[in-house]
Amino acid sequence: MKQRVSALLREKIGREVVLEKPRDRSFGHFATPIAFSLAKELRKSPMVIADELASSFEESEVFSKVEAVKGYLNFRLSEDFLAEYASWALENPSEFAKQEKNQKILLEFVSANPTGPLHIGHARGAVYGDTLYRLAKHLGYDITAEYYVNDAGNQIDLLGLSIQLYARDHLLDETVEYPESYYRGEYLDALARDAMEKFGREIFYDASRQKELALWAKDEVMKIIVKDLGDLNIFFDTFVYESTLYADWGRVMQKMGDGIYEKDGKLWIASEAKGDEKDRVVVREDGRPTYLAGDIVYHNQKFERGYDHYINIWGADHHGYIARVKAAIEYLGYDSKKLEVLLSQMVSLLKDGEPYKMSKRAGNVILMSDIVEEIGADALRFIFASKKSDTALEFDLAEFKKQDSSNPIFYIQYAHARIQTLLCKATVSKEDIANASLKNLGENADTLLFDALLLPEIIEDAFNTRQVQKLTDYLKSLAASLHKFYYDVRMIGTEDEAKLLKLMLMVALSIKTGLSLMGIAAKDKMSKEEV
Repeated sequence: MKQRVSALLREKIGREVVLEKPRDRSFGHFATPIAFSLAKELRKSPMVIADELASSFEESEVFSKVEAVKGYLNFRLSEDFLAEYASWALENPSEFAKQEKNQKILLEFVSANPTGPLHIGHARGAVYGDTLYRLAKHLGYDITAEYYVNDAGNQIDLLGLSIQLYARDHLLDETVEYPESYYRGEYLDALARDAMEKFGREIFYDASRQKELALWAKDEVMKIIVKDLGDLNIFFDTFVYESTLYADWGRVMQKMGDGIYEKDGKLWIASEAKGDEKDRVVVREDGRPTYLAGDIVYHNQKFERGYDHYINIWGADHHGYIARVKAAIEYLGYDSKKLEVLLSQMVSLLKDGEPYKMSKRAGNVILMSDIVEEIGADALRFIFASKKSDTALEFDLAEFKKQDSSNPIFYIQYAHARIQTLLCKATVSKEDIANASLKNLGENADTLLFDALLLPEIIEDAFNTRQVQKLTDYLKSLAASLHKFYYDVRMIGTEDEAKLLKLMLMVALSIKTGLSLMGIAAKDKMSKEEV
């Protein structure tokens, strides 16, 4: 709808026009302050310009009313336009709210170290990234979801050592001395037992085979990670392994030119000259590359693949890392503005008002899989998408186990199921509903229809601003409007039954489409436990 109005105004005025939605719906569906922008150019007052523009739309079939109010232009869409759009959407549900954007995007998210199961902090970035991915796909972007597997460096070596020590301590009843840093948690038990069966107990004593054990284990951990993500309805198009990149380090270092220099037996990137706080080490004295070295090669590989835009979703603790990576991109000869880094803040969990206990299976973190098991994937996805990703999130699991209006995902699902129940009670045929006119419904019904048809604008705005919570806010609002309408208006057995049920179908389509873009399937009915 907004695009259609924007196109009409662009054609009439010859420039892009900012459209707003009036807080008071009595002013219309859309409004624009364009007359104020034109005042200086046309040497007229905004009020006069607005009056002239309003009168020029008198014959438009799109609007039932265009009104000038104190220099603003207010537009009310016609019943014919809304009815036509709704009928098209119901006839083409898979195309509703879709667009065709001509841009290739590489979206990298999660990218957790393959040294243990995903924890609740990883889950937030995973949900945020996957929701952005779904929104972009629906809008027609050519987008790739990628997971960067950090399978090189000290953390992998430490995984091998941790399994060796765990096996000797718990499986072979030995007394072992643990280092200050090591991995812990019950997930190591399965790894140790499988390793014993595959390699024999000797591998737990042989320091020279620690790397062999670690490389095998990180692949097993990746299987756990992929499964846990799948349980959350999150899937990746590509995986890139850090360990495969270092063969290209020499070529990439040469490509960096003056961006790399040697000092004190180390190799440094001159990142301070590109806006970083200071220069950074990329290769240590003993020749071992730092984490940044892998990221430099990885981002070079990314840019060589020729995408139009690159999005990374990182934990908030990586904020200081952005400048050094962008510096590397500049030295590699690319435009660092093409890289967009979005940050995901940590999550605090409560249960009945008390801090949620850490999982003994994880050792010292809350496992994502534990929360999915407790409240379900749908609730977790909805919670983590319901607030800006760069702000702290605290929620109580108990609230999302309630089966009432205080639980937003229940409230939205119940709205969709309620519509399906109405349709089952219909005294008119499906053909009657499909052919019904959506005109002369009354103000409340018109408002509900307009709200249901707003989904395309919400999707585009949510993606463009990278604020996926705008979709959850919209769905909560639409569900609330549906429930109120259900109680206020009798539908079954009335003269307007067919057209009212067609309106219900339109609301259901928007709810179903919106939920699907969050990786959630809409329910046609609620279980006995849920009502």
